[in-house]
This record gives sequence, C-alpha cells and structure tokens, in this order.
Amino acid sequence: MNVLGRIARRSTPLAFAGAKVKFSSKKFVGSLVFQSTRGFAASAQPHGGKLVNLMVDSEDEKKQVAASADLVIDINERQSCDVELIINGGFSPIEGFMSKDTYEHVVDNMRLPGNNLLFGLPVVFDTFRDDIKPGQKLLLRFAGKDIALLDVEDTFKPDKVKEVKECYRTSELEHPGVRMVSMERGPTYLGGKLTGLNLPDRVFPCKTPAEVREMLPPNDVVAFQCRNPVHRAHYELFTRALDAPNVHKEDGAVVLVHPTCGPTQEDDISGEVRYKTYEVLKEEKKDPSVFWAYLPYSMHMAGPREAIQHMMIRKNYGCTHFIIGRDMAGSKSSLTGEDYYGPYDAQDFAKEHSAELGVQTVPSLNLVYTEEEGYITADKAEELGIKPVKLSGTEFRRRLRAGEDIPEWFAFKSVVEVLRANV
Repeated sequence: MNVLGRIARRSTPLAFAGAKVKFSSKKFVGSLVFQSTRGFAASAQPHGGKLVNLMVDSEDEKKQVAASADLVIDINERQSCDVELIINGGFSPIEGFMSKDTYEHVVDNMRLPGNNLLFGLPVVFDTFRDDIKPGQKLLLRFAGKDIALLDVEDTFKPDKVKEVKECYRTSELEHPGVRMVSMERGPTYLGGKLTGLNLPDRVFPCKTPAEVREMLPPNDVVAFQCRNPVHRAHYELFTRALDAPNVHKEDGAVVLVHPTCGPTQEDDISGEVRYKTYEVLKEEKKDPSVFWAYLPYSMHMAGPREAIQHMMIRKNYGCTHFIIGRDMAGSKSSLTGEDYYGPYDAQDFAKEHSAELGVQTVPSLNLVYTEEEGYITADKAEELGIKPVKLSGTEFRRRLRAGEDIPEWFAFKSVVEVLRANV
C-alpha cells in the first residue's frame, strides 16, 4: 500500500473518559473520538463528535505525499485560511473541500448531507484553471510553503447567484461577501479530501483546536469573536459575559477571546496590526479568567448564517458558549449605507439553533459609558436618568490620525499607541 493509502486508513482509536488527557508532541492523521464531554481539558465535544486532524506525521511522509502531486497550485490568503481550518480540525467534521452535492446541500439547507449536521456556509476551493480533472492530486502551496495535498474528486461550475442569495440573503455587489464570491473566486470549484503537510506561516500564531483545548479548563468557556481592536466597551462586554445566568462563573468559567485575523472587509485594520493590539492588551491586563487565541478565518460578513459558522468553529476549539453581538458579522451597502441584516437577526438565528448545535448563546450587553457610573447598560442609564458619553468611530479615527487625545474610557492607551504606530 502506498503512503497515501496508509495515511487515509490511519485513525486514532482514543476514547476520553476523564477530564485530563495528556498527548505527546507527535502529530497524527485521523480523528479524535470523544465519548465524554470532558475530552482534552475543554468540555465541549467537537462538531459531530470527532476532532479531525489531517496532518502527516513525518518529514519523509510529507516528501512522499508532495512528490505524488500532479500539479502545484499557489493559493491566496483566503484559501489558506480554509485549508488550515480543514486540516487542523477547525471545520470538523469535514475532511476536505465540498463536492457539488455537499456544496448544494449546505447552500440549500445549511446542513451536511447524510449526517444532517448544521453547517453555516459552504467551504469550497475555487480556481480559474479549466484543465484540472477528477483523479488529479494538487499540491497546495502558500507563500512558498507546501501546505496540503488536494485529491480532486469533483469539479463543477457553481450557481453563484443562488449561493449568495441563500448564504448572504442578497446578490448585490455592494455586499463584501457577494463581491468576494462573484469577483474574486474563480468560476470552477474543486471538491476532494485534503492531506495536511504544514500549517501556514503567519504573523499571528494560530493554535490548532487541539492546542487551544489543551490550554482551556474543563469548565464553561465563553467565546468572544471580533475582527477589530478590542476597546474598553468590548472588554467590559466579554468579561461581564461570565455573569450571564447560563454561565457557571462560580465553577471557574472563562472567556476565550478568539479574533479572526484573516481577510475581512476592505476597510478593516489588517490582521497583523490587530494581532499587535491584542498582544499588548493581553500583557497589560493579565486576567486569569481571559484566554487568548487567534483564528485563521476569512470573514464573509454573512450575518445570521455566519453566526452559525462561528459557533460551530468555536465548538471545535472547545467553547461551550458564544457571545452574539448586535448585528454580528453584519455589513452595510457600500452605496446606500443600509444594513443587510437587522440588528438582532444573528442573535435570533443563533438562539434558534443553539440547542441543536450544542453551544449556548450569550447575548452581548448594550453597554454605554457614563461619567457617574462608568459602563452600565443603556436601559440602566435611562432608568437612572443619566446621559451616556459618546465618541463615534468616525471621530475616533479622526483623532487617531490627527494625534489628538483619545479618552481612556473609550480605548486602552496601549492599544491606541499600537494603532498610531501602524495605521
């Protein structure tokens, strides 16, 4: 049997019954099978019950796998994020890019065929080439480094209009996700399983789901997703999430701040700069109830369906709860400025599917700053007759560029310093 056959048939027959399991540093290919909600240190079962790991063990095997390729394909940053989350288990239970049947089933039903598991958005590999055929093996390379081997099982022309209408609820090019699918992705999608060779080199180090699980305690873990620098209101929001009635703070619940550092909207701050702001804040606060990790994920701005995708991913990383922000993963029209989703569409959609997904939602508090009481909820401020102090994002950016004072109730001084040095 050749090396690819050996890799494909190898699995990890581990059953976790206790709260603590130690692993050697040796990597393996296959799936980690969970029979308890106390696998690893984190308590959440992976999506589908198995944490996928498609990485090859040895350097010799990596060379053999790479040498079996028919073609070498250079992938972009967006594609590298998808590849990484497949081979490291972030997209568990899938083990490759979706075939036409799986793609269409996810687009139409937001579920995987067969097992009927929820899956928010399709995960596809696009290309502009028209000479790739089923049966070929593609060596996927990012920034000069071999990342994975794609065993092509399917090539197809997607119905992109249907895809964007179902996934983004619009086909307008003013939506950044629609624009990405329509104008950046190639006209052909390739489906097939992946064999992982190396994780991409990134400025922001991205721990695998297994590594994040190992660092988390076996208690409630509340995930906080963001794609912007963390300011004071954000910090107040996710630390107060531990006081939510469905979070067991008294038993040692923690927050996992898990920002997406891959491509986002065109006008967002780059992942490299955001990573620097997170690192200085982590060092400044040193809060034992707050853990930090970084996610190699490319944002779609798909509103409600992306909320499901984020919850599923964080479940694979060991989280039991997820903070759903107002207008999460939302977007405005670049022409009219109108929102594509209602402010609570993502929250309502996430609550609707929370029990089935196995991740509890924690709605984000609508916090405002007041001179009298500091940060309190908007309802409380109204009840007390206190007027909130406001600083718009536009004014913040103007002051940032002009070197003018930015109040510390709005932004951490350390974060402001990083932004001024890099933006």
